[in-house]
Amino acid sequence: MALSLFTASAGNATALLEPTLHVKPQGAEGGGGRVALTLDACGGKTDTRILSALVDNRIPATIFVTGIWLKHNAEAVEIMRAHPDLFELENHGGRHIPAVDTPRKIYGIRSAGSPDAVQAEVESGAAALASAGGSAPKWFRGATAEYSPSAIAMIRKLGFKVAGFSINGDGGSLLGAKETTRRIAAAKDGDVIIAHINQPTHAAGEGVVQGLLALKQKGMTFVRLDDAEGVGNDGTTD
Repeated sequence: MALSLFTASAGNATALLEPTLHVKPQGAEGGGGRVALTLDACGGKTDTRILSALVDNRIPATIFVTGIWLKHNAEAVEIMRAHPDLFELENHGGRHIPAVDTPRKIYGIRSAGSPDAVQAEVESGAAALASAGGSAPKWFRGATAEYSPSAIAMIRKLGFKVAGFSINGDGGSLLGAKETTRRIAAAKDGDVIIAHINQPTHAAGEGVVQGLLALKQKGMTFVRLDDAEGVGNDGTTD
């Protein structure tokens, strides 16, 4: 009994990883530079402020969708599918469960807790995207964007690159509009931004829009992950 408790404690003590990701910089000759916008659609509804701004301003984005979100946002999915030049839909898991293969909570969300549960989360997310039509996903981002090292290795063996980021744009959609605007507008050549598109009542959504428009005004080019050479650490893309 004592040994089993020690083993569980040791497993829970394993340090989690929050991988970074950058895209290949455009360089000085390319003008304002280029950034990749990634938006998580965890559950709930769609922030139409952000979706409309992306369509109206022709800003490409990589959208990480869960099976939960896909089930309840058919209209938004239809809009995204109608603009394949703008939107790339990728895998955010079936049920928005952190890809951590030991039992613990991350930001209050219970982890998958085992290798089999991590695999089920990844594969069910891919299956949900396949059912919604479109191309098979190539990237995976787990709930909370934190991982156990062994889970990253498993996800890579399943054929997915793991999408980190370099700028946390909206603090999980909990930041105010002003701070969200400041963070996103500060993006530099090669940065990968993470924000959320599933919280239409949060002030952060307005900040996402304003930050993106500020980058566009500076002459920044937006790219999707599939269109760029993304390089991550912790074995997430190599």
